[in-house]
Amino acid sequence: MPFTDQPPLDRARAAFLAHFARPPRLVAAAPGRVNLIGEHTDYNDGFVLPIAIDRRTVVCIDWSLDSTTHIHAADLNASVDLPALNSLRPDPSLSLDADAARIRTGSWVSYAAGVLANLAAALPTLAARGVDLTIASSVPLGSGLSSSASLEVAVATAAAALVGASISPRDLAALCRDAEHRFAGVPCGIMDQYIAAMGRHDHALLIACRTQAAELVAMPGADRAEVVVMDSRVKHALASGQYAERRDTCRAACRVMGIDSLRDASPELLALHAPGARSPAALSPVEHARARHIISENARTLAAAQALRAGDLEEVGRLMLASHSSLRDDYQVSCPELDTLVDLAAQVPGVFGARMTGGGFGGCAIALATPDAAERLARDIPAAYRARHTLPRGTDARVFVTTACDGARVIA
Repeated sequence: MPFTDQPPLDRARAAFLAHFARPPRLVAAAPGRVNLIGEHTDYNDGFVLPIAIDRRTVVCIDWSLDSTTHIHAADLNASVDLPALNSLRPDPSLSLDADAARIRTGSWVSYAAGVLANLAAALPTLAARGVDLTIASSVPLGSGLSSSASLEVAVATAAAALVGASISPRDLAALCRDAEHRFAGVPCGIMDQYIAAMGRHDHALLIACRTQAAELVAMPGADRAEVVVMDSRVKHALASGQYAERRDTCRAACRVMGIDSLRDASPELLALHAPGARSPAALSPVEHARARHIISENARTLAAAQALRAGDLEEVGRLMLASHSSLRDDYQVSCPELDTLVDLAAQVPGVFGARMTGGGFGGCAIALATPDAAERLARDIPAAYRARHTLPRGTDARVFVTTACDGARVIA
């Protein structure tokens, strides 16, 4: 069943009672995600194939009693008070206490505040009354499982339900992505918010990011294969510049090739503008490598969706391994820890394939494996990983089996 993880629900409710001395009016939740294949293609108008997972962010909410918005993050034991939501604006130069209406770009509260500000612009009641809100999550922070989109979509779902507004999942995802762009400073694509809002139990979602058309693709039954998540415990920070640098390089490659996005590129066009090629404009070696990843990754994603439909898990696994190689060598967003996890998993009989998932520079790798192989990965990977990498005490690799789950919803 979707949403089987109870602790974040308990934590969010307990925090609400403790901070506001009453139970919440309603509770909403949104899942994290793993992307089976199609990495860094979303902001290039390409194709992605994610699933929503059984790790989620829970938000408890009620109207504020004093027209000031109060947000408490239970897992961080941190609280922020905000003035009128339609007065909020992002500012990368200020701390929170400099001006309550100016939200420091990339701070933990920027993800929630940005969503509330966007909603308040369309919902005057929300702007006028403010809310009391608590947050708890079982999506590991900085792990590449989209804890940020899970938070954003959970907040948006809760606030919209409180107001009684009907917002389509597609519009909800777009609102949340805009908030992450403007308030958190992360120029992400639509995939993370979309799967958090639109996920379906036992299905992956093939998303064409240019049109936002989505197609459900059935996952194999649990008796055939399971998805294993292997958390390297190496943290990434997508707002630090690496994510934006990759996006800028892709745009530069498009200008050289005379196209609007790398979704329009082809192997033939790439060859025409290869470094040193006799053409009106040539790509730099870095631009060429980045574009080559996007072009090949789009093709792999479509092929993987077709292989899933056909039940060809060996082909899905082969494409996953090829995806990781491309991310490591052409896009250069992997790291030694992720490479180790993929290598260890690929050596286990019954593992169809493995790859890093998420933005990279740390976070998680995933494997598609038979149930027996999945059990072996969960048992053996932490020790094998520890033998290759020295990590701080208490930060061994975390390995768990997950399943495709439903997207955001009001749960109480």
